[in-house]
Amino acid sequence: MKKIITVAICSLMMYCSFGQTITVQEYINTYKDIAIAEMKRSGIPASITLAQGLLETESGNSDLVKRSNNHFGIKCKSNWTGESVTHTDDAPNECFRKYRNAEDSYRDHSDFLRNNGRYASLFQLEPTDYKGWAYGLKKAGYATNPKYPMILIKNIETNNLQQFDSPEAAGESVVISPVVVDSNNVEKKITISPSIIVEDADTKTETNSASKKGKSLFNGLKAVLALKGTSLLAVATRNDIALAKLLEYNDLKQDGLVAEDQWIYLEKKPKQGNRDYYIALQKESLYEISQNNAVQLQYLMQYNNLPENAVVAKGTKINLRPGLAIGQTIVIKNDVAAKIHEVQPKEGLYAIARKYNVSVQQLREWNRLEADELTIGQKLIISK
Repeated sequence: MKKIITVAICSLMMYCSFGQTITVQEYINTYKDIAIAEMKRSGIPASITLAQGLLETESGNSDLVKRSNNHFGIKCKSNWTGESVTHTDDAPNECFRKYRNAEDSYRDHSDFLRNNGRYASLFQLEPTDYKGWAYGLKKAGYATNPKYPMILIKNIETNNLQQFDSPEAAGESVVISPVVVDSNNVEKKITISPSIIVEDADTKTETNSASKKGKSLFNGLKAVLALKGTSLLAVATRNDIALAKLLEYNDLKQDGLVAEDQWIYLEKKPKQGNRDYYIALQKESLYEISQNNAVQLQYLMQYNNLPENAVVAKGTKINLRPGLAIGQTIVIKNDVAAKIHEVQPKEGLYAIARKYNVSVQQLREWNRLEADELTIGQKLIISK
């Protein structure tokens, strides 16, 4: 009965808020009980679920969530038999799932992660390891934004969402108490899971023992996460790399302090990305896109005919590889002739493979796909 009353109150609060903008704290207060219930049912940290909900729904104010109760931007896919709405995301008028209420959306999100083999390793983490979950979701292909883990962690720590991951939180009414920082950002400290090496400007040393096991990987390259104010010379020295090489690997022209938290590569970035293009999710510089997608800046400039200091708006499509025309014949490994196919609405890898009489695994290998999700307009290499 208590659960039914809670859900009813949450649904009523959401309905009343449709005509007005709600705050981050109002979103958290409205849906934290559902997130905690799902944590008990599925094992997904409530902090992660709430942080994803905040991000995907613009704190409960997005048009999609108001029309569909879809809190996690889950698209229809071929196995969805319920109601749906169309919404412009990566492409115009895409199909998104529609739910009766927020609880159904949260439950479907939990089931999506729990029943997908790609995320199986996440459920081996400690229940309170929200940082491991944040980085694990990105590694498993949940999101394309390279900063996705950092965004989730910032949402969690700024709003103290980790308090809902404790066993004591279940069934209790908890007051939100965001983390407070002073004018010098004393409390702004990123603490990463033990698998990540962090270069810290304050301690001047690596903050955990991961260095004994080798370097961290970011975008498949050896890298360290350098916090704001960290000396690049110190990073080079601690990792036994010539400063000139470190600057070259990261498209930097001079030594100095890191302007903001970012990954610093310890080896050279490739000339092309691991997919055809990237769509900016916020206002970003070409340099940021170069770092976050592991593509040398000079080639990114060539592929997009943009200057080095370019800043692109949200929604801008940035080519990560040389442009390929539809139907163009090219040569791939072992001199095998291939051509290009553009993904159409509701097309999946299986359908495309059948159309060209190739295997799904071949498509994955030729296009270096880390996940099976495709976007409308994406260009794929297809063997003749």
